[in-house]
Amino acid sequence: MRIAIPLFDRVTALDAIGPYEVLSRLPGASVHFVGVEPGEKRTDTRALGLSADLALSDLPDPEVLVVPGGYGTRALLRDAELLGWVRSAHETSQWTASVCTGSLVLAAAGVLDGLEATTHWLEYDLLESLGARPVARRVVRQGKVITAAGVSSGIDMALTLAALIAGDDVARGIQLAIEYDPEPPFDSGSPAKADRKLVETVTALARGEAEMASS
Repeated sequence: MRIAIPLFDRVTALDAIGPYEVLSRLPGASVHFVGVEPGEKRTDTRALGLSADLALSDLPDPEVLVVPGGYGTRALLRDAELLGWVRSAHETSQWTASVCTGSLVLAAAGVLDGLEATTHWLEYDLLESLGARPVARRVVRQGKVITAAGVSSGIDMALTLAALIAGDDVARGIQLAIEYDPEPPFDSGSPAKADRKLVETVTALARGEAEMASS
């Protein structure tokens, strides 16, 4: 089973690496990082480089497609080559998935038209404008399409996908192998749980970073 994870400038590292850590452990799976052009892609903080070993054209028909998010997804909404590849890959894929704002890319490619989907909580309006029906859930499955909310939820999505592909026992084994047993020190991981002032602060910071990324 060939799993394609497209990389791009200003990708969020955990969006790609979280699912990779899970899906690479599936029996018979091979994970490939792909890009419009092969080579290093810097993450949204610019502090880390991830390597796309293959061009999109080298893997036009993966069995599984996982689109990560990050500030760089905004530029991808106008990238005809990548959107065309996503659209074509989805036609033959067994599973198509996204993490965080990767769902914006799926939506821009027409994959999410009329479907329930999730994304980072700051981008529900943009997701809706692209044709999807945003829902505030951590993982959303619509047929062969699975979308995950912000960043860390990509691990939950990947475990869900692992169970669908290889069964619950395999997925549980992978969860144990990576010791995914979250016990966060704070209960502020969603806007529904965090206090209003914190939500406002994070929103303002994120909007500022997004404006810088698009300039």
